[in-house]
Amino acid sequence: MAEESKKVSEKVEKIVEEVSKLSVLELSELVTALQDKLGVSAALPVAAAAPAAAGEAPAEDAGSANKTVVMTDSGANKIAVIKALREINPNLTLMDAKGMTDTVPAEVLKDAKAEDAKSASDKLTAAGAKVELK
Repeated sequence: MAEESKKVSEKVEKIVEEVSKLSVLELSELVTALQDKLGVSAALPVAAAAPAAAGEAPAEDAGSANKTVVMTDSGANKIAVIKALREINPNLTLMDAKGMTDTVPAEVLKDAKAEDAKSASDKLTAAGAKVELK
C-alpha cells in the first residue's frame, strides 16, 4: 500500500484516507451526493442490456411487431429533445442524451413494444425531433 500512495498526489491520498473511515451507509450517501453534484449516474445504461434483448427478439412471434425508434434529426430545440430523451429513458445521463442529439441518427429504443415505440416517437416529435420507426 505504501507503493500505491507514492503514485497518487498528497491530496488524493488524504481523500482516500478519509473515505476509508466512512461506514457503508455514509459511502452510499457520498456516492449519491457526488452523482447529484456532478450530474452523472453509476447505473448501467439501458443500451448495455440491448444485446440480451436482441438475442431474444427472433424467438418472439412476428405479430408482436417490436419496433426500433431512430432519431434522424434533433431539430432546432435540442433542450426539449434532451428532456424528451431522458423522459423516455430515465437511465440516460445528461451527457448521453446530449450526445444522442449531436450524433444523429441515434437509436433511442431498440426492440420496444409497438405502443412504447409510438409513445417515444410522439414525445420526440412534439419536442421537435424527426423520428423513424423501424
